[in-house]
Amino acid sequence: MSQIKVAIADDHPLFRTALTQAVLKNVNTAEVLEAENFQELITLVENNPDIELIFLDLHMPGNEGFTGLTLLQNHFPDIAVIMVSSDDQPEIIRKAINFGASAFIPKSASLTQISTAIATVLEGEVWLPEHTDINIDQQTAAEHQRLAKQLAQLTPQQYTVLASIANGRLNKQIAYDLDIKETTVKKHVSAILVKLEVYNRTQAGLVFQQLMITSNDKPPISA
Repeated sequence: MSQIKVAIADDHPLFRTALTQAVLKNVNTAEVLEAENFQELITLVENNPDIELIFLDLHMPGNEGFTGLTLLQNHFPDIAVIMVSSDDQPEIIRKAINFGASAFIPKSASLTQISTAIATVLEGEVWLPEHTDINIDQQTAAEHQRLAKQLAQLTPQQYTVLASIANGRLNKQIAYDLDIKETTVKKHVSAILVKLEVYNRTQAGLVFQQLMITSNDKPPISA
């Protein structure tokens, strides 16, 4: 396989090292770049447009739930994203795949499993841990996949505006944050409502909140 450029975004140095070893095991000519937080990852991708594969830690600084995954898909749709996390409940794994991840690698995975996942993704297929059934709730899966497609239709600035709406920012605050006119923000909001098929800002914010990890994604705590 020809040389590829890979970005590993994780705030744990030891796991970044393990992922690097697995990448080089599959593609010994790969160039591996590292980021300790999500903003650093975005800077890496902007400075290296030839990155083909990203490993994204679900809970790394700057990444809330699946907001990082969908932002990457919105801004850089040609890059495959592999989610990695110690938070590997089936519900979370299903959500990651539904929102467009190419694989979900638990941090408990062996080097061999990680290598297999990488090889599978590089072949254009989706990889999941063994015994993970992602077809349990077809209705929820369809809703998540529909949302992922809607978010992908937003322009990068519209996506940023939507994230700001979900964080409770007012139009004038968003305009200040992005250094644009408030009338421009209003136009973005109107376009966002149409693309998400909702009627107001509150509904748009609630739609975006679906990307977060909730208590419903966690297994019940045994007494």
